[in-house]
Amino acid sequence: MASTGAFMAVTARRTFGNQVQAASPHSISTGPVPSPTVSANPSDKGKRDWPPTVRSYVQRSFADGNILPNIDRKEMEIKLKQVISQSVEAGTLATIDWDSLPLPQVMIQEERRRNHETQFPSIPPIQIGHSTFTNETKSNKRKSSDLGSSDDTGAHTLPWRQSSGRDDFESRLSYPDKRPRNGAGPDSGSSKSNQAPETRKKRFQGPLPGNSPATLLRPWRSSTAHDNQQTELKGPIVGRCQDLEKKYFRLTSAPNPDTVRPLHVLEKTLDHLKKKWRREQKYPYICDQFKSLRQDLTVQRIKTRFTVDAYECHARIALEEGDLSEYNQCQTQLRALYAQNLGGHPLEFLAYRILYFLHTSNRTDMNDLLADLTPTEKQHSAVKHALDARSALALGNYHRLFQLYLDTPNMGAYLMDMFVGRERLSALSAVCRAYKPDVQLRFVTEELGFDSDKDCARFICEHGAPHLLDERDSGVHLLTGKAPGFFESALKTASARPDAKAHV
Repeated sequence: MASTGAFMAVTARRTFGNQVQAASPHSISTGPVPSPTVSANPSDKGKRDWPPTVRSYVQRSFADGNILPNIDRKEMEIKLKQVISQSVEAGTLATIDWDSLPLPQVMIQEERRRNHETQFPSIPPIQIGHSTFTNETKSNKRKSSDLGSSDDTGAHTLPWRQSSGRDDFESRLSYPDKRPRNGAGPDSGSSKSNQAPETRKKRFQGPLPGNSPATLLRPWRSSTAHDNQQTELKGPIVGRCQDLEKKYFRLTSAPNPDTVRPLHVLEKTLDHLKKKWRREQKYPYICDQFKSLRQDLTVQRIKTRFTVDAYECHARIALEEGDLSEYNQCQTQLRALYAQNLGGHPLEFLAYRILYFLHTSNRTDMNDLLADLTPTEKQHSAVKHALDARSALALGNYHRLFQLYLDTPNMGAYLMDMFVGRERLSALSAVCRAYKPDVQLRFVTEELGFDSDKDCARFICEHGAPHLLDERDSGVHLLTGKAPGFFESALKTASARPDAKAHV
């Protein structure tokens, strides 16, 4: 028996392309086709004499006005060869209306759109300008009858789209409340949908008068914020108001030059306020006027020696009235002004700062200030006095402290008045521990810096210790033996009640 081979003879292929089926003039095959023997360039003479309509079609395909930016030239050439090759194979080269046939780039774009819709069948209608691309695939998961709708015009549309005329995504952004509104029907919804594109179109036609492109792109920015930005870009304003007196109002918008006083008017205002303060002594009114003066200086960005004088004057008046809130505001601005070497009395207010830190017991800021002092500053009389007071307070030397209190330069006594009562209670506690069983009230008056024995006795009685005073033939005595720990308790009570204005 003869043996047979384990294979079958197969005739080898001698060509590489697949056969191309004949297609209608407007049908397009997306499968691989053999490279046609036609040229995309009409000037290239091939084996066939191409009709003029075909040549015109090729020229229109590559015209600059018909080129699409998202389709490259190579892809267009492939599609063009495919269309012409199919027409040649089908024998319809002369019968096709090449003038109305879509260009290759239009065919490619249409194929991309159909492929996209096939992959994403649930995409809602998209409107770009005046062209609308709709998806013909409809979902049968939910019908209008299931939602209780009997309107035939909206049988295939969800109810919230019927009322608003917008797509689902835009509806969720613009109208969170999806409940039907009163009087909202198909007619009203369509009118809104017609108005919406016009509104969006006007939004990007161009900037409105007085509006910048940044404002159009960011509508959440209010007109007030835009006006403030424009004012900042233009620079400081120059006031035109000529009134010497003006009430203080907190600014809530850009300042109006008609309500702001220029520099020469502010100079007259400062002289007027000084005279009025000496004559009437009405602090609430004067304080309001000074705040208005400072505001006019700020909005006009005036930083001169006059600015320093205005802030120093207001700070001194605030100290005299015990208004630490306004004093702190002036002191803060003065530090910045002194750094610019605009003149004034920086060493005087440096001494005030030291005494203020003694009042607030702010050791951290005190240490920072002491570290920045120069030898020249330490030799100034006011600064040297404040440093001596700090040293006496740190050492518990109440005798030295109250001597300095009675000899305070400038207006430092107003600041020391704010903490001298606390230190007197501490000194009384030390006196009661050192002198037993009693001590003359006159001695306490001199040691604690009181003006008279009457003031000393009043101070003791105000802190709940009238029983410690004993009037004798030799004078009034303080019964120190009967006051163990009494003034310590009074000191704790006084220290537990901080001044609210001192910490603003």
